[in-house]
Amino acid sequence: MMHMLNERTIVFSSHGVPLVGTFIRNNDSLSVRQPCVVITGSWLNVKEQMASVYARALAERGFTAFVFDFAGWGESQGELRHLESPVQKARDMAAAVELVSTMSFVGPKIGYLGVCASAQYALRAMAWGARISAFVSVAGWFHDSTSVAPFYGGPEGVARRLAWAEEALGEYRKTGKLRKVRAYAPGDERAGMSFEMDYYGNQARGAVPAWSNEMAELSWLHWLAFDGLSAANAVTAPTLLVHSDGCALPDNAKAVHARLAGPKELAWFKKGTQTDYYDQPEYVQAATERAASWFRDTLG
Repeated sequence: MMHMLNERTIVFSSHGVPLVGTFIRNNDSLSVRQPCVVITGSWLNVKEQMASVYARALAERGFTAFVFDFAGWGESQGELRHLESPVQKARDMAAAVELVSTMSFVGPKIGYLGVCASAQYALRAMAWGARISAFVSVAGWFHDSTSVAPFYGGPEGVARRLAWAEEALGEYRKTGKLRKVRAYAPGDERAGMSFEMDYYGNQARGAVPAWSNEMAELSWLHWLAFDGLSAANAVTAPTLLVHSDGCALPDNAKAVHARLAGPKELAWFKKGTQTDYYDQPEYVQAATERAASWFRDTLG
């Protein structure tokens, strides 16, 4: 049964930067307390993309969902626009959890659901002490410099991108302006994502009006050198990983699961590619059902 969903937007701060977030609920009364899950999507994303898909799916199931734009992205402020900074994003995650934990209509425990790349950032946030009581990764992208390099043509492709980032840094130092490239452009090597993906090229899927399809070229060193695996060793919050052989870096998802220090479960689905789990109803429903069950058991 479908419910009318209520959305309330709020502005909050992360290290002095104003961020914009939205609560999504199936109840408009602030006196009704529900378990709460903060949700974020892939790299180079805004909240209106895959995060909102899962937020609405969880809200339909009786959760208060919270989505937000990271510093420099979407409606949020931040001088370094469209910079993919794992460090900043992990800090913003912690700030979002702190915000929602103060609301009387949620909690008292806060869950987190990370789709694709934000799953590895959430691990880092938890390792640094973010007050996340339960975590779910959906099609989590977990990489280090060795495993990410093949996506960009190996050492030579990585070297080219680092050189472009160095040039962009020089320009920023001289002029204060960030050089931008396309976040997604098939066949354009300088784009963040240069291989064909219907999700980002389709206006009915990820190419939504709120998404500017831009990436600061300074992002390459942040992205290509990030270690998205080692933080798992310090994560003690109950963690569910939803993945499949068709999702990105399946061996890394298994490695993360092995490293986790707390209660954990690996839900390995037989079907579905990475982007299927972004918005395709069959896969979103399957992942959301597992996530909702996990959060009910761990958040109370």
